[in-house]
Amino acid sequence: MEDSVEVILQDKRSWVSHRSQDRPVITAASGALLMGCYGLWSVFALPGFRRVPVHLKVPYLPSSGVQTQNIMRLLRGRAGRLVDLGSGDGRLVLTASSLGFQCTGYEINSILVSYARVKARLMGIPTTRARFVNEDLWKTNLSGYKNVTVFLAPGVMEVLAKKLEKELGDDTRVIACRYPFPDWPVAETEGRGLDQAWAYDMTSVCKPST
Repeated sequence: MEDSVEVILQDKRSWVSHRSQDRPVITAASGALLMGCYGLWSVFALPGFRRVPVHLKVPYLPSSGVQTQNIMRLLRGRAGRLVDLGSGDGRLVLTASSLGFQCTGYEINSILVSYARVKARLMGIPTTRARFVNEDLWKTNLSGYKNVTVFLAPGVMEVLAKKLEKELGDDTRVIACRYPFPDWPVAETEGRGLDQAWAYDMTSVCKPST
């Protein structure tokens, strides 16, 4: 009986020792993963964050393929120049340009702009159809565009709405992905959940008197 108890205790001590040895490996792997994520964020997002006022900072949130297709559906029948605010890696601009739109993407992160330009070059899309600009969208006048796509954080949508109301013409359509404008009347919507997109026609949006 005592021999059996000793065997059980030895087995238990061996299991605990083995688990203790595993923990540093798991901890190290978790730490490496977190550092890797931080490294990617610092490369792709941080350069843009440093140049924007605190209340207007927007994290880099890449759109999914479903989100992009929902936006394209809301642009059916539309023509004219298109601007993507916070264009990131350029996927929406490149998709819209392939459908005949003359597109411009505004992105404050120079690394993302360079990446988008390389993608466009590899796809054979000329700058006359897809252009990426490393500028602050808050300092850019958007009056020359008939189509505006937006995928920004909810905290800036109210501020952006005021800017667009002042600058856009009545024949402009604005499409917001994932986060809608809080007070604008919706003309159309596509998708649901995280992939939902909303279309707004400026002719229906109440504008401030000038």
